[in-house]
Amino acid sequence: MRLFIANLIVLLSLTNYWSQGANTPKYSNEFLNIGVGARALGMSNAVVASTNDVTAGYWNPTGIVGIQSDLQFGLMHAEYFAGIAKYDYGAVAKKLDDKSAMGFSLIRFGVDNIPNTTELIDAQGNINYDRITYFSAADLAMIFTYGRQINDRLTLGGNAKVIHRKVGDFAKSWGFGIDFAAAYQFENGWRIAGVARDVTTTFNAWSYSLSDRMIEVFTQTGNEIPQNGLELTMPRIILGGGKKWNIGEHFTVLSELNAAITTDGKRNVLIVGNPFSIDPYYGMEVGYRNLIFLRTGVGNVQRVSQINGNTNLTIQPNVGVGLRIKGIDIDYALTNIGNASVALYSNIFSLRFNLNPPQKSE
Repeated sequence: MRLFIANLIVLLSLTNYWSQGANTPKYSNEFLNIGVGARALGMSNAVVASTNDVTAGYWNPTGIVGIQSDLQFGLMHAEYFAGIAKYDYGAVAKKLDDKSAMGFSLIRFGVDNIPNTTELIDAQGNINYDRITYFSAADLAMIFTYGRQINDRLTLGGNAKVIHRKVGDFAKSWGFGIDFAAAYQFENGWRIAGVARDVTTTFNAWSYSLSDRMIEVFTQTGNEIPQNGLELTMPRIILGGGKKWNIGEHFTVLSELNAAITTDGKRNVLIVGNPFSIDPYYGMEVGYRNLIFLRTGVGNVQRVSQINGNTNLTIQPNVGVGLRIKGIDIDYALTNIGNASVALYSNIFSLRFNLNPPQKSE
């Protein structure tokens, strides 16, 4: 327990250094904050302390130690903004021994078939629709995960992330980042966890390849011509605590509260500060016979400015269900990644399945 607390203190103290990066983009690599797995999304992402399956490679590397089979896979496909944006996730986790596990996750968020009209008008001013081409703008992340149980109470883990972002043939970037996590299990069943994402700051090195015609169009339309450079993602600390209760012989109730602490200045969240802002969210899961699960959560608390100058708070509720059949988990969530004040919800499905699951004792 002392080691866990010491790790959190060190992570928080490092933010004196992180806060100096106030000029970095506030929403750099934001696609990595959407979330994976319909179970977590149905609980408003409040799963940092309780996740113990393949999706822990994204949520909390320490949880990957808890997978209940030799090999576990996870898949998810989601579409946002009326199907314009596609979000795909795939992951695999493997037990190394009784105390450690490793995993690999792949995330892609992209918009495809975007028309490029910069060459629509030729040098003589003629419009030629045959000059329209199409491209994709996509963000890709490869996450390598390792977790190890130090003793009966403490588990440590980490991620190494490789990020590739591409906008057609015009722009691309490569980046690298590291996450660190710790979790502590109390005797009374409570579990607390902390995850420091992008703990060393994550960078994206951008390079651009623009034709002379594109540069001319940018200049004529008053747009800034992009320059090769480095984009930094500031650290984010996520703290969580939760517990599962047994209700009678067949029912369980899991309750968890999380808080995301950002270090890049003021954000439009519940607790606004500079450089720290705090975004709390809560999730609950009710299970029956470890077979059927009902989930709900509240999060995405936003401060919305009104025309009269007042500010209102909006809260986004999420719901979900899950079914476990012979080592296969099928999860569904009704959720949203947009403005909490606008009902633009998406239907999310995900799968988790095990190879060589443990056999039940007779």
